Amino acid sequence: MTTATGGAEPPVLRRDPSTSSPATAPEEVVAAAEPVTVTVARDVRADQRQDFERWAAEILGLAAEFPGNLGTSLLRPGPGSTRYHLVYRFADGESLARWERSPVRQAALDRVEHLSDGADYARVAGLDSFFTALTPPRPGPRWRLTVLTIAVVFAITLAFSLLVAPHVASWPLPARLLLSATIVVVLLGQVVMPPLTRWLAPWLRGRR
Repeated sequence: MTTATGGAEPPVLRRDPSTSSPATAPEEVVAAAEPVTVTVARDVRADQRQDFERWAAEILGLAAEFPGNLGTSLLRPGPGSTRYHLVYRFADGESLARWERSPVRQAALDRVEHLSDGADYARVAGLDSFFTALTPPRPGPRWRLTVLTIAVVFAITLAFSLLVAPHVASWPLPARLLLSATIVVVLLGQVVMPPLTRWLAPWLRGRR
């Protein structure tokens, strides 16, 4: 389990007692065939913070061991705030749906209601999901994330030019460009950026 903050806040699905539980993903998220990240924000009562952190460690540990999980994070509140963010990342929407419908998750949720005042849910699928380790109430300077993205794209493109391009030089130009774009997007979204945004979270938040 890791801890990170920073970045842009995605749209929030809020509790509505008149509808089905927002604790489960909508159909369009369940259908996603690419990584999906969920951020759960909870305002924790001041006298329950220790109990909540123990509960958070438990449910994040359960999620981390669940099939299809790609990582979990706990984002602690800043000064003057009571809001915690729990972040789960799954390989696809169906993996997320299985977790959200699981008895172990439901049992854990039944034990948290007295520790916090409700919950807000946000879900992001696809390439945007590698920014979800950076989902705090106070995003850092956007230019830092832009610089990081440019640096990663440059490194991947350079490696492609040196290691792959010579072997496909005889291919038609559209085929070479398609291969290059595919490699850049896959490595950027699935391999390189998720760990980088966690490791560099303090810098991305502008704290150093």
